[in-house]
Amino acid sequence: MSIDHRLLDLLACPQCKGSLQPCAQRQALCCPRCQLQYPIRDDIPVLLVDEAKPYEDKSA
Repeated sequence: MSIDHRLLDLLACPQCKGSLQPCAQRQALCCPRCQLQYPIRDDIPVLLVDEAKPYEDKSA
């Protein structure tokens, strides 16, 4: 699954309004500020805080 960079530039975290990044083998979008992971289902990002799951940033 590949998200177009133009779309990714427009999307924002629904909780903090920060930028999102592809993560988890491109099956989710992650917000580094909130440490939340939003799923992608049928190539559509599900940007609902209720659907988000916490994650740990392993790059830090």
